[in-house]
Amino acid sequence: MIQVFRLFRHEMKCLFYTPSTYIAMVLSLLLMGFFYFVTLLTISTEEQDQLPPTLFFSLFWVPVLLIVPMLTMRSFAEERRLGTIETMLTAPVRPGQLVMAKFLAAYAFYILVWALTIAYPILTAWVLKQPEFNLKLFHPGALTGGYVFIAVSGTLFVSIGIFTSSLTRSQLVAGMLSFSILFMLIVGVAAIHMLHFESGAGSLLPDTALDYFQIFEHFDDFSRGLIDTRPFAYYLTGTLAVLGFSVLIIESKS
Repeated sequence: MIQVFRLFRHEMKCLFYTPSTYIAMVLSLLLMGFFYFVTLLTISTEEQDQLPPTLFFSLFWVPVLLIVPMLTMRSFAEERRLGTIETMLTAPVRPGQLVMAKFLAAYAFYILVWALTIAYPILTAWVLKQPEFNLKLFHPGALTGGYVFIAVSGTLFVSIGIFTSSLTRSQLVAGMLSFSILFMLIVGVAAIHMLHFESGAGSLLPDTALDYFQIFEHFDDFSRGLIDTRPFAYYLTGTLAVLGFSVLIIESKS
């Protein structure tokens, strides 16, 4: 664990010294700020059944497709291109420790970006100064459920980014692979689920399996304050499996 912590500190320094990290942060915060503004505008023009935090977090997949590839694409791809990964692995560092350190660093920065979005309701409450509306902005169930979902699902998303970066020497290819896999996982599965029920056609997967893999269903549960162990098991096992494949790839190519 000491070795992992040392590698984690090194990776965090690399992230904070990399311009692409700040570009990803600024673009993501601007994008999420725009989404929050649109959410407030929608609520002000017409009555909504959903709370402001729920409407805001329902667009989580757009920032994810931007943040994760930009945070993770250089993790192993840049190391391979520069030839430094061989040097690191000749030291008393195991591939599993290196993968875990890079994952934890990218995940910590991912959480940091999302944590900064708490400034949006704070600024809105400070500007509007409407107690009744502020209760909706800071609804404990919707706000807590949204951030818990972001934290839990983010483990799988970031691990996919680490995995794609371990496959290639090119940051661009790693970013494109990460984007494609995340898009299919989040949007593709939801599209299959929707087409399955609209057409009424049979499927190789039963309805319960489609619900289990559909990330938007998990978000709906969390946003309503329904904490189920199945999403936790899904994201945890998926994260461990993807990181395990990353370790195998690093071992085979080192």
